[in-house]
Amino acid sequence: MIQTLQSRNVTLRDLIDRFGIQLVRDESFFPEWQTALPEITDAEKQLLDKVKSRYFNLVEYPPFLEKTVQIAILSPLLFLADFFLPPFHIKAEKSTEIITEDEGVIIRGQLDFVVLKERVWLMVIESKEMSYSLEVGLAQLLSYMLASPHPDKPGYGMLTNGGSFTFVKLVREDVPKYKTSRFFELRNPGNELYDVLRVIKRIGQL
Repeated sequence: MIQTLQSRNVTLRDLIDRFGIQLVRDESFFPEWQTALPEITDAEKQLLDKVKSRYFNLVEYPPFLEKTVQIAILSPLLFLADFFLPPFHIKAEKSTEIITEDEGVIIRGQLDFVVLKERVWLMVIESKEMSYSLEVGLAQLLSYMLASPHPDKPGYGMLTNGGSFTFVKLVREDVPKYKTSRFFELRNPGNELYDVLRVIKRIGQL
């Protein structure tokens, strides 16, 4: 009998047991979030400073829900990264499905954004409301990335709850392997949205 799981209920243990996914600790596996990052302009920095101020204004008027994260925080980042312009395009709330090799389990879900270049999934983005830890959404994001129709290419993802961000790289070889970046936090000194945008632009260059 085929069992169907919703991606929001999937845990890392499920992905380990059913797909053999492995966490890589070697820093050289995911250099893209640290090396050859493009510079950003003063105008971009000014807009990101407004986005950060917007975040602190919004958290004072809870609830800070997932849709608010998408509109107030994610959309400006995708705009500045030129992901709304050719050769990229974005699909929102795209349904996905992955099936284990023995076809005993189907995992279904709906990702928030997928950035495409031609027909290749460039980046999968999952957003959560502010009350969620990013660890809660990691398994859900990885399940979406496993559903990419291009298993021969590395997959990249971003997970955010509006105030925290992390990036994920997934390589699907004989055994799926993944690694995450550090956490970027809006409550840290300065404005770490600068770094977030630089990483997003770097992934767009790949």
